[in-house]
Amino acid sequence: MGKRQIPDPPNLKKYGVPFYSVAWIPQNLIKSRQIETADDSNDSDHNSASSTEPESEPPTKAELEPSSIAGNYVLFAGGGGAGRSGIPNALVIAHFDIESNSLSSEPVCKLGTDSELPYRMALQSQGDGLICAMETPKVCRWFDWDHQNKSSEIHKLSLKLSDKVLTQLEDVGQQLALAFNNDGTALAAGGEDGNLRVFKWPSMEVILDESNAHSSVKDLHFSSDGKFLASLGSGGPCRVWDVSSSMVLSSLPNENRETFSSCRFSQTNDKTQVLYIAAMTDKGGSILTWNTQTWERMGSKYVIRDAISAFNVSADGKILACGTPSGDIVIVNSTNMRIQTMIKKAHLGIVTALAFSPDSRALASVSMDSSARVTIIEEKTTGLSLWIAVFIILLAIAAYFLQQGIEK
Repeated sequence: MGKRQIPDPPNLKKYGVPFYSVAWIPQNLIKSRQIETADDSNDSDHNSASSTEPESEPPTKAELEPSSIAGNYVLFAGGGGAGRSGIPNALVIAHFDIESNSLSSEPVCKLGTDSELPYRMALQSQGDGLICAMETPKVCRWFDWDHQNKSSEIHKLSLKLSDKVLTQLEDVGQQLALAFNNDGTALAAGGEDGNLRVFKWPSMEVILDESNAHSSVKDLHFSSDGKFLASLGSGGPCRVWDVSSSMVLSSLPNENRETFSSCRFSQTNDKTQVLYIAAMTDKGGSILTWNTQTWERMGSKYVIRDAISAFNVSADGKILACGTPSGDIVIVNSTNMRIQTMIKKAHLGIVTALAFSPDSRALASVSMDSSARVTIIEEKTTGLSLWIAVFIILLAIAAYFLQQGIEK
């Protein structure tokens, strides 16, 4: 007899599209649509009610807000390219329910992009829309949130190709990295040709245009205050740019033939601002840490033998996540840089992108095997915390028996 096929867990779904990018839809967009929907519904109920019935109290803001995790709609991008493989190119929106730990079986929205493969994307945090770098052809497209039917329920949230043309990113070749700063006022784009561009948003006024930033730009990330931009290239150092002056602040070297793959600004528990870089070292996949005041290397932590194909950091800075070409996901506690959770074969193919939910409670991951997954981050009790808890319990027991002795 053949082996019985084990069904996929509810937090793992396949939507028929090889995925290269993932992002959580901005919470302010979801809240505004929920409130609009609730207001429309309340008006309708009020108009149809009898005038003799007492008016009910309007719902509070808390009642209108989602009961599940912040930003529980996830956007995926990818496809099969321009060939005749039959594999579609699309942007896919799915819903994640934290109570049942499940992704929606069918997409909430699936917007086909014809022969254009959306390879990289960046969402504007204030809800303006999103930019996609297409692999075929090598252009950038802007997509708007579709608000045509405001009375619809939130699951009608959808996208549409915008009429807006990003002239400054036309005929500039393949863009391998895109990033908005936290408040959505600056957009950075890194090209396959090594050109790094930064624009004011939405005016698209040029802030920085460096044609030889790297041999090829692989990753970009703004610091939380938007003052710095880190850029990674193929086979070279990581460069940190002062956005206001368009000057290089520091060039962080790759030592002992290290290969840098991803960069993320964050902070440690004591609020020290740091820059993490995922790298392949002589030991294997590792996470390197730099101090953003001195730009000195603070440490290097070996994580896994495999390379790190995807990397991200939670918004609260407590958790680091790594994806591998083998489909594994490694979740690391930033306090002690120890592995908190290892999910072997989370995907059957290479993990191409990772994104934490805005409240840091869940991690979305995607793969070229057409699968999307959301993993709930479970807090693990550290050895020190466990000993403290045991000590407190023993003190309570001792105090109880001491009290009993005094009363006797």
